[in-house]
Amino acid sequence: MSEEKEAEITREALLELREIVFSYEMRGGGRLQVFDGLSLRVRYAEFLGIAGPSGCGKSTLIRIMAGLLKPEKGVVLFRGKPLKKPTPRIGIMFQNPALFPWYTVLENVLLALIHEKELSQEEKIERARVFLDMVGLMGFETAYPAELSSGMKSRVALARALVAQPDLLLMDEPFSDLDPLTAISLRREIETLWQNQSLPPSSVVMVSHDIEELVELCDRIVVLTQRPVKVAGIVEVKLERPRSRRSEEFYKYVDEVYTLLS
Repeated sequence: MSEEKEAEITREALLELREIVFSYEMRGGGRLQVFDGLSLRVRYAEFLGIAGPSGCGKSTLIRIMAGLLKPEKGVVLFRGKPLKKPTPRIGIMFQNPALFPWYTVLENVLLALIHEKELSQEEKIERARVFLDMVGLMGFETAYPAELSSGMKSRVALARALVAQPDLLLMDEPFSDLDPLTAISLRREIETLWQNQSLPPSSVVMVSHDIEELVELCDRIVVLTQRPVKVAGIVEVKLERPRSRRSEEFYKYVDEVYTLLS
């Protein structure tokens, strides 16, 4: 493939939000407007970060991108077609791993393959084991969530999000409940998986309050405003990987994001 064609594909949108309108009904009456005409593009083969004030609607945005919430107006396009419901082609990793305590590690991962009708049970188990090995959990297939550390639970959630081999991985504050060393390790694993073109996903969208984390991982960082949410600005992070948090250039990008947030 020519460099020009690769650049063209990269610029295209894997997922696109067009003029999204969404609100919640409040208990006391009335509606809380979250989005009022929000538009956003996720390119092929990019790592996109989303930052914004607490409570502005970042988690709601992730759920709309996943097809879990339907906007009142506007359209969500995935690979050029309207996204009307969740699809295995979009994986999602929440802040809370949300594992079923009565299922083993292997069974929790297999849940993501429940709709893969063309695979036999043996093939599903083999694929699940491959992804458990990929995230460093081979040997823990028969363990239950109560027997795992927080970091290990997050690895199970990551394996479950990737086992269906999605084109897009959505992550909502995936490292916020982890200790610093575990978070560093998991960030590196996700970045390595994303950079490996033979493995899923093609693109990643990550919501985080940790601006340094976003600058470390992301190609672009979309900064959102308070509700009703608009795009305050987009920061293109042009640093070579792996990125060092000790460099002066790194903190220029951190400052740029904080300036947009404020």
